[in-house]
Amino acid sequence: MARQRNTTRLAGEASAEAAATQDRPTEDTSVDPAAGAFFDCDNTIMQGAAIFYLGRGLYKRKFFSTRELARFAWQQAYFRLHGAENAGHMADAKESALSIVQGHRAADLEAICEDVFDEFMAEKIWPGTRALVQMHLEAGQRVWLVTAAPQEAARVIAARLGMTGALGTVAETIDGVYTGRLVGEPLHGPAKAEAVKALAAREDLDLARCAAYSDSANDIPMLSLVGYPYVINPDSELRRHARRNGWRVRDFRTGRKAAKVGIPAAAGLGAAAGGTAAAVAIYRNRHR
Repeated sequence: MARQRNTTRLAGEASAEAAATQDRPTEDTSVDPAAGAFFDCDNTIMQGAAIFYLGRGLYKRKFFSTRELARFAWQQAYFRLHGAENAGHMADAKESALSIVQGHRAADLEAICEDVFDEFMAEKIWPGTRALVQMHLEAGQRVWLVTAAPQEAARVIAARLGMTGALGTVAETIDGVYTGRLVGEPLHGPAKAEAVKALAAREDLDLARCAAYSDSANDIPMLSLVGYPYVINPDSELRRHARRNGWRVRDFRTGRKAAKVGIPAAAGLGAAAGGTAAAVAIYRNRHR
């Protein structure tokens, strides 16, 4: 048990350290530096799972076999049908991904991730969640993506959405080449909470003034860290937990509000109810 806690903490700290070294916008527009927001990726930011889209992109570039692609496809189909993560599938995806990238250069994978975003991910982004990201940014707050996907993919997704940075799973490299091992463990469940805590310490964030968004009960540890937890497209367990704790819920899959819904506002700024719909409309108008 103690060893598991140590690898979880190591994964979180490694992810926070990697996030700290990412390029930031040259112009710092933060007017509320102690507050921020953390967004889960899979089924919160985008429909489906980023690692499986990455798998499709790597297959297209002949990184692995048709049989391995079929396994990725089955896991992705399960995720989309059930709207929930399966721990066995996540572990299998991790092992597959590590064996696939072993011996390849990290810089090459990040370049591939740029193309994979355009090919598979861009059209899967939920407009409502993207509008929430923009609301925080326009309120002068910093925003991070938090995902079990590789750090290289996480950085690309975050940059494309205009986020401050990303926390993702860190794979070990030597001289820029993947060894086939992780630093700690996948950034999943409690490891996400450890990463958020480590990043908050580095960035002087007050977690009581921060917001977090997720679809999965696996992320209850992360959601419980912040003063403003919000639930997006929830699985059944997280929906029940949110109802018991009075957390706000939004389901962009149906467009219908769940019980105790309030529009997730920039933390502490009191954006009016109905703000999500307005933000979506503004976002679409700006990007036509």
